[in-house]
Order: sequence, then structure tokens, then C-alpha cells
Amino acid sequence: MGYQDLSYWLSSLDEPLTPRPGLPGDTDADVAIVGAGYTGLWTAYYLAEADPTLRIVVLERETAGYGASGRNGGWCSALFPTSLPALARRHGRDRALAMQRAMHDTVREVGRVVAAEGIDCDWRAGGTVVLARSGPQLDRARATVAEAHAYGLTDDDLRLLDAAEAAARCAADGVRGGTYTPHCAAVHPAKLVRGLARAVERRGVRVCERTPVTALRPGAAVTPAGVVRAPVVVRATEGFTPALPGHRRSVAPVYSLMVATPPLPEETWARIGLAGRETFSDHRHVIVYGQRTADGRLAFGGRGAPYHYGSRVRPDFDREPRVFAALRRALGELFPVLGPDVPVTHSWGGPLGVARDWAASVGLDRRTGLAWAGGYVGDGVGTSNLAGRTLADLIRGVESDLTGLPWVGHRSPRWEPEPLRWLAMNAGLRIMSSADRSEHRTARPSRRAQAFNRFLGH
Repeated sequence: MGYQDLSYWLSSLDEPLTPRPGLPGDTDADVAIVGAGYTGLWTAYYLAEADPTLRIVVLERETAGYGASGRNGGWCSALFPTSLPALARRHGRDRALAMQRAMHDTVREVGRVVAAEGIDCDWRAGGTVVLARSGPQLDRARATVAEAHAYGLTDDDLRLLDAAEAAARCAADGVRGGTYTPHCAAVHPAKLVRGLARAVERRGVRVCERTPVTALRPGAAVTPAGVVRAPVVVRATEGFTPALPGHRRSVAPVYSLMVATPPLPEETWARIGLAGRETFSDHRHVIVYGQRTADGRLAFGGRGAPYHYGSRVRPDFDREPRVFAALRRALGELFPVLGPDVPVTHSWGGPLGVARDWAASVGLDRRTGLAWAGGYVGDGVGTSNLAGRTLADLIRGVESDLTGLPWVGHRSPRWEPEPLRWLAMNAGLRIMSSADRSEHRTARPSRRAQAFNRFLGH
């Protein structure tokens, strides 16, 4: 399988996915970054922009955008995996709100860089509509808006939609209302990450592909081709982190899968909506997400794939026919106009990183020079940009509003050893799936989902 076969996004690039030259041997640098996805490349971008004299080397096992950065749903959103109430309990109301405001600013910042660097990634800041298609889902929509407003956000950030307003944006079947936020842009994620790789190279950053890192230690990143010696080493490996020695239990790789239709005719889009290329979801428990692509496809994804024992990550896990079939059924339920005849032209998947406390984090251990960012739980397109800017300040020793945010320096506990990890992860998936079925059948909120969310600290 070639790199172009990993996702619709990678298959639709107007460039060959020929790997850049690998590391030729032992090298000295000021900063070594492991991973050429969004986190690693944003970190390199802001470091090089702030100090062009820095010697920065990015090491990538495959090619830029091989991981989640080239396979995700294309939401550059202000979503953060830890809720406002959970952040407020841990860090206080003001710091929780500062975190959310920083995420809002991040969407605008990515748009600014995309324009400044001439990255043609089909950027469209159409916001996100999250539909409510049952009584319990409508209750959750109302509660979500009330909670946001209680923390100082307004309708300009998140507002409740009635049935007509929601359907005007996304005319899914059975819409009873929903929520809308302007703080999201639809993007072609592979075009973004590949354009970002070129942007950092223009600034003198060295990107070495087909260069697997076999060990991280203070002052060095070790590869089969040689050692990169650097006072700062950044781990930016997200769902692939468990493959690094000593990190088997740092994050759990959870698979998210996607499907895409062929370009749909305008009369079909007239019945579906999404005229502003809003990204869309609904208030079910097992997450689904979608967008109208720039070339007129419906790209739609969701959770539902099992966690694999021992935090294993393998190419064959990217494809789960059962989950692909469920996603196609869900599309048909949302949009009956698609009927059974509209095919799926692309199906793909990949791992994302989940920390034990469902909390993303960014930090630098000044004693060892080891830095990290990740644990985005699927919200990494935007959050990785904030991580890159924050790491650039931390590495350069600059105190800023970013370095004072509550996720900086957070240390998530390690995941339990197997088989407890496997049991817990897959039990959670079964609980939330059964909660959705129960709510569909009874039209009452699921108590098991409420209990599980409390367990997660949401």
C-alpha cells in the first residue's frame, strides 16, 4: 500500500508523496523534533519564525502527514478534550476560560498562517453545527449552551438553534434543534500538513523522512541511521507514542474511521444543506463528524473501532469493514436523500492519542530537555497549533500568556497495564454504544452514559 492509499485526503493531493531524504548520520541540532505531523511541524514553524538561527531537525518514520494529520476529519476547531467545568475544578474559572479563549484564537491563527504562507488547503471558516435529533439530544444541546454561557461565553461563541435554524444549516432527518459555533473551519488536512512541511523547509528546518526514532533520551534522539544530538528533544508522536521505549502506557491509541462519497450533484446538496461548508455532528454519545469537501463529497467519520490489546498500532487496523458499514448506515439515516445507491468511494482510518485522564498536555522538562505535546483525543487539528506556539515559547524561555495556560506542564497518569487497559477502553465503547441505542428506543437520557461521563471527569 502506498501513502496515497492511507486516506481520501492523501489520495487527492496534487503532488507525489516521495519521501524526503532520511537522516544521513550523526547530527548536531538545537532542537530535535520527533514526528512530522501537525504538532511537530507547527513547533518547528514558530521556532524558526522566532529565531531563524536555530538548527531544527524534524525526524519522521514515514512521510509528513502519514499519521492523524493526513487522515482526520478536517475540523480546525476550538474543541478541547477537557471540558470547561473540569478545567475550572482543577485550575479555577478564570484559567479555564483563558484556555477556551486561546482555542478560539487558535482557529483564527491557523487561518492567518494558511493565508500568509499560501497554503491551498480548502480553508472555509463555516463553523460547526451539532444537531439534536431526539429529546435527550436536545436536552444535551441546551445544557451545553447553558454551561458555556455560565462560564462567560456568549451566543457569539455558541448558541442554541431551534429546529428550523438547525435544518437551515444541515437538513438531516428528524432534526429538532442543535447548537452552532463559528469557531471552526473545514480544511483539507493533508494539504495543510504538506503545505506546512514546505513552509518550515523554506525557513531552514531540516525534515528527515523514512527515519524512525528508536529511543528518546536527554540530549538525543536515536535512529538506525544515526543520533541527533540536541539540548531539546520534542516528542510529537500522538497515537504512535506507545511504540517508543518507555511510553507503552503514556497514551492509548484509539482508532477513528472515515468514509467519503463521490462528489454529489448540486440538487442533492440543496437537500442536505451545509452551504457554508459547516462541519457537522450530532449529540449522540459515540462521536460522529463530517464535512462537505471542497470538491463536493461528504466525508464522514466516527468512533466505534475497538481498542487493540497492548496499545498495538498496525496498518490492518485502519480498515474495519464492520465500522465502515455502520458509518454508511449512519449517513443514510442522517441524509435519506443519499439512499442505498450512493457508493462509498474511499474508506480509511488511523489512531489518535488518548491520555488516561482524557487531558491534552504540553510541556518541557528543563532538567532533561525533553518536551512533549499531545493527548488531543481527536481534537488535534487546532490544538496542535496552540501546542506548537506554546512549545516555541517554552523552548526559547519566553514567558507568555500561552505558557501560563492550565494544560502546560500537566502530567497525565499512566494507563493501567493489560488486560485492564483493554477491558476499560472497550467497555467504555460498549457503554456509549448501548446508551445511544437505549435513547433511540426509549427517548429518555441514558443513565449509564451519565455515569460513564462522570467517571471520565467531564
